[in-house]
Amino acid sequence: MNRYARQTLFTPIGEDGQRKLSKKRVLIIGCGALGSANAENLTRAGIGGLVLVDRDYVEESNLQRQQLYTEEDVDKQMPKAVAAKARLQAINSEVEIEARVLDADATSLKPLLDGIDLVIDATDNFDTRFLLNDLLQQHPLPWIFGSCVGSTGMSYTIFPNESPCLRCLLDTIPINGATCDSAGIISPAVQMVVAHQTTEALKILVGDKEALRTSLLTFDLWNNHYHTMKVERAKKKACPSCGEHPSYPALHDSSSTKSEVLCGRNTVQIRTSRQPNVHVLKERLKKIGSVKANDFLVSVEYKTYRLVFFPDGRTLIHGTNSIEKAKSIYYQLAG
Repeated sequence: MNRYARQTLFTPIGEDGQRKLSKKRVLIIGCGALGSANAENLTRAGIGGLVLVDRDYVEESNLQRQQLYTEEDVDKQMPKAVAAKARLQAINSEVEIEARVLDADATSLKPLLDGIDLVIDATDNFDTRFLLNDLLQQHPLPWIFGSCVGSTGMSYTIFPNESPCLRCLLDTIPINGATCDSAGIISPAVQMVVAHQTTEALKILVGDKEALRTSLLTFDLWNNHYHTMKVERAKKKACPSCGEHPSYPALHDSSSTKSEVLCGRNTVQIRTSRQPNVHVLKERLKKIGSVKANDFLVSVEYKTYRLVFFPDGRTLIHGTNSIEKAKSIYYQLAG
């Protein structure tokens, strides 16, 4: 039996829609809860290809809601994009999947847009979302915004030159700064956002634009609230991202970031031009503390901190939210 038989029986997709879907490529930014679940849905649906981008690795606290990952991934400190690719290829070997372990900035993302039909936002911070918003206005591609925290979530589909962009939207509808790390999250909230993101993605990929939801969707599962809001009037002519004279401010801001506190995680990321050999670094760090390594990273336990070094020059310093303290620890160990 055709593995997509039940899906093609659904009239809005059908055989023609399935053929279209099999030729499409989607870029997913972030392979945490939203990203891994969207990737699984699209892989099972028969997407042609996926490009998965994530800078992080699997930790135990992820397993409560990030359903692609296992305790083995935690033990091996596998990068999320790599672990996701392995699991997805086991689900559907027909899908071409590319895993990129990297920081999402303008320089790293631009080359990945070639041949992409749709981008799904699955990031965990608004700095990256604003970067994505400007980049996809400059290189016009539709993208689907999604976020969740606690028992709440929201989703909105953005078409450059047509709909209000994210900056327009959030200037009109401010949201609070709560994160999963500060307010927690329940898995059903993730699944609800993903259900809407994947459904809108399928509509776009099979060409059923008339069926798209044009409103901003918000919900609170615990308190039984579900709301859609018309936002067409939020689009601003003077918007620096999508207005008549765009300057794309987030693209300029992102290029200067070298060190940053990761949102709500008591972790600092440092980026340098150094690109260490993780296997050589592993041997040197053994003199300092307990070391774990794989082909994608090497980590060391040092006093009350854990440092994780990536080949692209990034280092995560867990255990502090002070950039100065993180730099001090980094230079003590990395030289």
